[in-house]
Amino acid sequence: MLPLLRLMATRPQDEFSSRQVHEHLAEEFELSEEDRKQLLPSGSQQKFENRVGWAATYLKKAGLLESKRRGYYKISERGLQVLSKNPSTIDNSFLSQFPEFVMFKTRRTETNSTPESIIDVQTPEESLELGYQKIRDELASQLLERIKQCSPAFFERLVIELLVKMGYGGSRIDAGKAIGKSGDGGIDGIIKEDKLGLDVIYIQAKRWDGNSIGGPSVQQFAGALQGQRANKGIFITTSTFTDAARKYVAQIGSKIVLIDGEQLAQLMIDHNVGVSVAANYEIKRIDSDYFSEEL
Repeated sequence: MLPLLRLMATRPQDEFSSRQVHEHLAEEFELSEEDRKQLLPSGSQQKFENRVGWAATYLKKAGLLESKRRGYYKISERGLQVLSKNPSTIDNSFLSQFPEFVMFKTRRTETNSTPESIIDVQTPEESLELGYQKIRDELASQLLERIKQCSPAFFERLVIELLVKMGYGGSRIDAGKAIGKSGDGGIDGIIKEDKLGLDVIYIQAKRWDGNSIGGPSVQQFAGALQGQRANKGIFITTSTFTDAARKYVAQIGSKIVLIDGEQLAQLMIDHNVGVSVAANYEIKRIDSDYFSEEL
């Protein structure tokens, strides 16, 4: 991470592409062509590029790097301040002085009750599962960043695609006809709850990259439900909901589901919207039936 940050500091006003970073670090570490071609166990990616990518991610999460577009990096003011103190090394322990990095590293370990300090004593299966969750969390974070950069029209298609894959909205054509009122970063409409249209669901989606959505906005949505004679609704946002908004939803008669940005990204991963499979790992165990004749 330190050589990567030093490279960024050579031209602090410029962006560096991933290719430039790879070439520079490969030369600095004197890697041979064979070293660079070494693959991960899955065979899906070169190990060196994978490690550089995670180094950049960690530096970005700690606020030492900035990334305005995919595959390009630029040193931040915090990164320059760190280098001015001439650190001998930069690793996870060093980055733990920054609250943003600590939050990134502990976001899921708190949910899973698995502190970072005991990872070394976990079974291989547990370590693999934790590693999978971290990769998934980073993917969700990247997804949300990309969604916030998309146009309202693209966000509209994304919501339609997700709802259809989740089993709502009937066909894609039906959902497309029902949802389509773009404006102020959001879309609104009524879709079928199932393919037969036995009930309808009112949808409101807001592509926000700012403050949390509070009670008044959700109350307005609940009023819109009554106006449509509907008692079921889904409020989707790329932002978050305040506690007041969630408490309000729990108290009213209408059934309203609130989906914030993190949940949206997780649902997209679950239903393969905007993502593709990079690698598959199989966990195998002894087949007891195969050896039963020997017992």
